Amino acid sequence: MTNQRTYNVAVVGATGAVGTQILRLLEERNFPVNQLKLLSSARSAGAKLTFKGQEVTVQEATPESFEGVDFALFSAGGSVSKLLAKEAVQRGAVVIDNTNAFRMAQDVPLVVPEVNMDKAFENQGIIANPNCSTIQMVAALNPIREKFGIDRIIVSTYQAVSGAGARAINDLVNQTKSALAGEEVRGEILPVGSLPKKHQMAFNVVPQIDVFQDNGFTLEEMKMINETKKIFGDDTVKVSATCVRVPVLNGHSESVYVETKEDFTIEEVKELLAQAPGVTLVDVPEEQGYPLATDSTGKLDVFVGRVRKDVSEPRGLHMWIVSDNLLKGAAWNAVQIAEQMILKSDE
Repeated sequence: MTNQRTYNVAVVGATGAVGTQILRLLEERNFPVNQLKLLSSARSAGAKLTFKGQEVTVQEATPESFEGVDFALFSAGGSVSKLLAKEAVQRGAVVIDNTNAFRMAQDVPLVVPEVNMDKAFENQGIIANPNCSTIQMVAALNPIREKFGIDRIIVSTYQAVSGAGARAINDLVNQTKSALAGEEVRGEILPVGSLPKKHQMAFNVVPQIDVFQDNGFTLEEMKMINETKKIFGDDTVKVSATCVRVPVLNGHSESVYVETKEDFTIEEVKELLAQAPGVTLVDVPEEQGYPLATDSTGKLDVFVGRVRKDVSEPRGLHMWIVSDNLLKGAAWNAVQIAEQMILKSDE
């Protein structure tokens, strides 16, 4: 993007899976950076990363790190955001937070630019990035909601291990090598890093992402339920989720069933999806054309296919939604919010 004014930008969690993607996007999209600060925990401080051909040393994130910063993009875990996001705001930064720390806070907008970018401008210093699996679903469903209304959403996710970070990626690769070599397979990270029991991820499907809640749903599932209602601004929409980890390195897939409030035709739905911002329709079943996680990796859009009417419910609609969870599901959504805010300030 082109812009005459430049901005001081801090990336918190710069050495992580999402942080490195944020850095790449800032460079590729020619984000108007004046000064760039790469921040991390003390453990990663001193690492050197490259931005536009220049070597930048990663510094330990402290409250003072945010002096003079215009945009602070946080992706270092909820505890870091809770500790430092408000410190950044007090020093004049707009925080775009990629963690669960503030998503459901009443005074913090939860933003997907294709759905509710207007809410970002109501921020009081912090804008929350939704959960990766929520982002791709609401981006695809929003044009349908606006045209026909949505009464119910039932989603089952097939989530890549990159959603659990770089260590989870390495763990899956190592487990796969062990399994193929006939050696003992030991899980080190998943399903939940903080819990004592680990499951084999290689050649397996694990129906747990994050910790279980008292109602039998996991925290990841409740994030999807609650965040969807907040983003759509509609507490009446019924949402239910089952979130599953699959042995895929990158790219989340979702089977989504919705019941609309108004009648629709499949032709109308496909036309809406084909025209929707940030959405690519890949739906040519006669040629085995449908979205794949491998095809979505490295791309910014949300991909939708397998669009079909339910066989028993006249207003029931099924679809398959795939996206790069590190890009649209995280880094790109955050950078996109910052870009849109800059464009608005230039008007």
